[in-house]
Amino acid sequence: MLFKDITILDENFEVREHMYVGVKDAFIKYVGDKMPEEDFGEVYDGKNRFLMPSMYNMHSHNPMVLMRGYGENVPLQEWLNELIFPFEGHLTEDDMYWGALMGVAESVRYGIGSSTDMYLNENALGRAYSESGFKANFSNCVMCFDDSDYKDLPIYKSTLDAIKNWDGYDDGRIHAEFSLHAEYTSNEKIARQLAEVCIANNSSMHVHVSETAGEVQECKERHDGKSPVKYLADCGIFDRPTVAAHCVHVDDDDIEILREKNVTVASCPKSNLKLASGIAPVYKLMQGGVNVTIGTDSVASNNCLNMIEEIRDFNLLQKGSTGIATAIDPRETIFAATRGGAVGQQRMDCGIIKEGFRADIAVLDTDTVYNFPQYNLLNNLVYSFSGNDVVLTMIDGRVMYRDGMFPTLDLERIKFECSKSIKRILGELNK
Repeated sequence: MLFKDITILDENFEVREHMYVGVKDAFIKYVGDKMPEEDFGEVYDGKNRFLMPSMYNMHSHNPMVLMRGYGENVPLQEWLNELIFPFEGHLTEDDMYWGALMGVAESVRYGIGSSTDMYLNENALGRAYSESGFKANFSNCVMCFDDSDYKDLPIYKSTLDAIKNWDGYDDGRIHAEFSLHAEYTSNEKIARQLAEVCIANNSSMHVHVSETAGEVQECKERHDGKSPVKYLADCGIFDRPTVAAHCVHVDDDDIEILREKNVTVASCPKSNLKLASGIAPVYKLMQGGVNVTIGTDSVASNNCLNMIEEIRDFNLLQKGSTGIATAIDPRETIFAATRGGAVGQQRMDCGIIKEGFRADIAVLDTDTVYNFPQYNLLNNLVYSFSGNDVVLTMIDGRVMYRDGMFPTLDLERIKFECSKSIKRILGELNK
């Protein structure tokens, strides 16, 4: 496909008008201000369109689309223990498979090209992402409260199977990795053993960290004054590339550990607001040299995968919480949503519009009343655009969403199967 005479966000995150972007197979093969001689097939008219890298949802639980609106207006621990965990106890692999596919549909509708997804069944996730064409790093999180050895838990074998079956699938489009749910849902023995296995398999890690003030205080009481960041670092959890979700309640010492260990932080502003967890110190984390990215968390705590909306909250909350109007500028914000996520997923050939990089692209409609005038389109992207402005999402050169259509998904079948799962589970819960 050739995107003709289109406005783009270039590799330096500068807006450039009247450009041409040629895509062949999975890669961007041409970026320039002149019509290329090479034939790229279909020509896409770039009038009133803005082309940018597709976005990275760096902390998600996609199958939880089944629980959107199910548990509302309660704090995190009550939400988890009294609503979410009981519902999840009735999920089958097929429930999670269909829920993940619905999450894929919503993701590509909003310009998301890849997710770092944590959930309960790797096979369900692997099936959904491999079949749909979506890009993802996925894992099944370890939770353990007794004295078991990690290698004696069923999740040990299932994770190794997932790595064998899915890691690197389709030229690296999907990756299976390891995951610890959190400090408060495990013990030190399990955390250390999990870290050792992750290192031995040359894999990566995903973990919830310092989401609430109570979590931090209770961790310190359990572990001789150590914060969750310090505790997890000492257990070796950060010794492989790690995405640490939330990091709402971190101090200067924590930030230095995260920087030193090269941990990627996935900030989830809307979810943290809804569950009254707080506002992550993103500005301080960035100033401290940490790679900060953006996640939605699940739609049960968000309630949508609208990344344009998430980007705006990510930016504005730092201005409001720090009192610094210049805390995070639009370029830094969009970097966090795109290239920063690619780096966090260890996808070094993704996340920017550049020749030789993967053709992971989102195209947005600029011809809307709320985007007029356009003094600086990058400012509009952060402060004015709507998620509904996304008109095309491409992953590895394959169109996943275009003008209301989902070429790789049977959306009506997905809706039907998800509705069937929800009806069955609610019936079982009410018995």
